[in-house]
Amino acid sequence: MVQLGLIGLGKMGFNMRERLRAAGHEVVGYDRNPDVSDTTSLEDLVSKLDAPRIVWIMVPAGEPTRATVTELSNLLAAGDMVIDGGNSKYTDDKLNADLLAAKSIGYLDCGVSGGVWGKDNGYGLMVGGAASDVEKAMPIFDALRPDGPREEGFSHAGDVGAGHYAKMIHNGIEYGMMQAFAEGFELLEAAKVVKDVPAVIKGWQRGTVVRSWLLDLLVRALDEDPELDDLEGYVEDSGEGRWTLEEAINNAVPAPVISAALFARFASRQEHSAAMRAVAALRNQFGGHAVKKVGG
Repeated sequence: MVQLGLIGLGKMGFNMRERLRAAGHEVVGYDRNPDVSDTTSLEDLVSKLDAPRIVWIMVPAGEPTRATVTELSNLLAAGDMVIDGGNSKYTDDKLNADLLAAKSIGYLDCGVSGGVWGKDNGYGLMVGGAASDVEKAMPIFDALRPDGPREEGFSHAGDVGAGHYAKMIHNGIEYGMMQAFAEGFELLEAAKVVKDVPAVIKGWQRGTVVRSWLLDLLVRALDEDPELDDLEGYVEDSGEGRWTLEEAINNAVPAPVISAALFARFASRQEHSAAMRAVAALRNQFGGHAVKKVGG
């Protein structure tokens, strides 16, 4: 049994706490929402942990994570360890690690995949940091990862920053896969040759080369709403896709699928796209193609 402090009990953090507890570990959680929190403050959380302490952070990337690490650096002691399991940019990890190392506090960055299903299915984990720190936290990783061979749900990706870098690329790939399924769905709907689109997509779940968990989730969505017309086609991005493209540019690696998927998300937010208005105007100017006037 391992004792763990867990900061951030949102959709992911709450389920992670439940999975860890089900595995027999003691988890002391803190969240700003008192209805789910086990403690009243970070100081209270640290006081409830026995040294050497391990504290896992699951809060939004950027300043919230940075502020949490800074506060912990003043509460923890030499020999303790912090794990950032959020979607931080990998370049933030060295800053966090250096801040904590000045007080002999260990640091690991952990990319976590699994979403709201991780509580039952387990989480894919990609970790960066010193091997000795990874070994200390391994009982936690083993409880969180899916059942089966460790190497199929967990990886020690490299030094500090490698875990979040691996998760960033993972999410960039995810963008492309989701976009491909989405475009296939739209084409099946638009052509009118296929009479039962949900049945076709469900039929891809076994024996085909596109079978995957994302496909299973699309089938689930179609079971609930066969036309997907209960949703608006507005899609946010959480940052990893943009960072992946930055890395592709920095390393001169072509990434046309990921870039197109990210730009498609941008396009989804443009109710009245200036670019598309310009395309329509040009088509009308050089070819006399029909256009739709606003309000017409």
